[in-house]
Amino acid sequence: MTKLIPIVDPDVLHQRISHIAAVISADYKGRELVVVGVLKGAFIFVADLVRLLTLEKIGIDFLQASSYGTDTVSSEAIILKKDIDIDIHGKDVLLVDDIVDTGLTLAFLVNHLKGFKPRDIRVCALIDNKSRRKTEVQVDYVCMEIQEGFLVGYGLDYAERYRNLPGIYHMRQ
Repeated sequence: MTKLIPIVDPDVLHQRISHIAAVISADYKGRELVVVGVLKGAFIFVADLVRLLTLEKIGIDFLQASSYGTDTVSSEAIILKKDIDIDIHGKDVLLVDDIVDTGLTLAFLVNHLKGFKPRDIRVCALIDNKSRRKTEVQVDYVCMEIQEGFLVGYGLDYAERYRNLPGIYHMRQ
């Protein structure tokens, strides 16, 4: 039987995202920014984040990679399922992910995007879980650090379930 234990309620999520959006807006003031969300997990976070940015020029695109499948442990075999459509050559890019865990997927995606020769790439994560890190990655903007448990809700899933939950939960089976 699956048990969901609430750990971050929607109001706290909104406060943290609002704060990060203000910091990003200040950092990129007067510049054009391309936000690249990592599907599927970050789609809710990206939508809420970009609505809070106060920048005049924002491009939005998505890419999709997978390393979990239907398991709760990364397979470490990363597959690019969808690439970006926007030309990011010479532009500032903010890669937005739901959770940085092992760091392997993020490192893969940053390296992939560097191939398009952007001016700059920074990373924003809803959740940083450094306790499971297997490779060093730079995460420039973090809404919260959570060190344990398999998380679902607010876009994070288990086998495509629980993405719609408004908060973040530990999933215990």
